[in-house]
Amino acid sequence: MRARALEDILLQLNNAAAASGRPEPRLLAVSKTQDATAVAELADAGQRAFGENYVQEAIAKAAELAGRGLEWHLIGHLQSNKAREAAALFDWVQTVDRPKLVEALARHRADDRPPLNVLIQVNIDDESSKHGCQPGDVPALARAIAAQPRLCLRGLMVIPTPHPDPEQRRDAFRRTHALFDALRAGHPTVDTLSMGMSDDYAVAIAEGATMVRIGTALFGARPAKG
Repeated sequence: MRARALEDILLQLNNAAAASGRPEPRLLAVSKTQDATAVAELADAGQRAFGENYVQEAIAKAAELAGRGLEWHLIGHLQSNKAREAAALFDWVQTVDRPKLVEALARHRADDRPPLNVLIQVNIDDESSKHGCQPGDVPALARAIAAQPRLCLRGLMVIPTPHPDPEQRRDAFRRTHALFDALRAGHPTVDTLSMGMSDDYAVAIAEGATMVRIGTALFGARPAKG
């Protein structure tokens, strides 16, 4: 069932990219709240990259799925006191939004691991309920990341205001892409713009997303909390 869902989503991403004249984005399967069995089903179908919100949940899941060559992305807010565990486990952290976190992740990334791939999370719509740096803070934060040899600056991540109509998110995606272009001009390692989810990925792709984060369309509705 999940293999078919993966096939369908990949086809839809390809179609959305073709319709907008954009390159096909990379798929990040959002596996937060899903058990290891569900992740394994998608891994068996060829999906490699998975996104998790919580460090402790990811640690347990990654241990159960060790040896499969999976790529783990942290897409939830990271507290500085979890930086040691995050730096040890994840291949990507998409939610870096402050200098203190940059320093902590760099300090705890082991020398025998590849540099930790980092995205700057931008609070593009200035929502008080969301994490992320202000757009104007991106250049300084990018310089701080680029100065750390144990980190690799790869780009930006954004979660726009969830308007009921995905078209109303287009301007936020467009503004983020402008930030991305400016960032890429000054940092040669920048190649990733993570934006778009199950309900708005087509708009995000049209506005230049290179990675989309899909959960519900792959796994179904999240399990209810007991």
